[in-house]
Amino acid sequence: MTSSVDAPATAPVVARARILLIDDEVGILNFVSRGLRGAGYTVDVAADGEGGLKAALGPPYDLIILDLLLPDLGGIEVLRRLMGQHPSQPVIVLSALSDTPSKVSSLESGADDYLVKPFSIEELLARVRARLRDARSARTRVAAGHLTLDLIARQVQTESGRVQLAEREFLLLRELMSSAGDTVSKEHLLATVWGYHFDPGSNVVDVYIRRLRAKIGAEAIKTVRGEGYRIDAA
Repeated sequence: MTSSVDAPATAPVVARARILLIDDEVGILNFVSRGLRGAGYTVDVAADGEGGLKAALGPPYDLIILDLLLPDLGGIEVLRRLMGQHPSQPVIVLSALSDTPSKVSSLESGADDYLVKPFSIEELLARVRARLRDARSARTRVAAGHLTLDLIARQVQTESGRVQLAEREFLLLRELMSSAGDTVSKEHLLATVWGYHFDPGSNVVDVYIRRLRAKIGAEAIKTVRGEGYRIDAA
């Protein structure tokens, strides 16, 4: 670690992306998780291989940051088991091992990137943004609960059939589904979907939420009073 935990002001490429950090060093867990959260990401942590693998095989993460030297189950084995079930899962290996065989083994086992400790938080955040950008551009569908959103056709599959979406409806639903399980504030939606960074008097989000509910079902989008809107992950 060669930098303070204060993250750059650059906003993350994927809004509210979920990241799992697996490392047995308490200092690294605290340092990296604070930096990631400061950059706007949602972060879960695990301090051993077994716990990390269990978390990784649960509800999907946008990115996993994985140490190699873990107690009970080594990082390479975690990576291999993870790739066996979720071959498209983006993973950055963060390790004190700088030898070529460790790097080659990690990349051949499915890792997308390899960063050697000590590191700067700025470089890690840059690599995180790059991996998330790559993952998002490669995805063609987003699923949450009973909904599946086709990012190419801009249609959503509901329990009643496929529904075509207008431009803003699609962008709004994509933002909510990408953050499934989390409450997304009206301010965040205004900024990401409409580019309004401050407009407390606007009711455009409410109008489009009503339009979406009419198309995909009244119960699909939950109102969290005083906080925003949520689509459940399951």
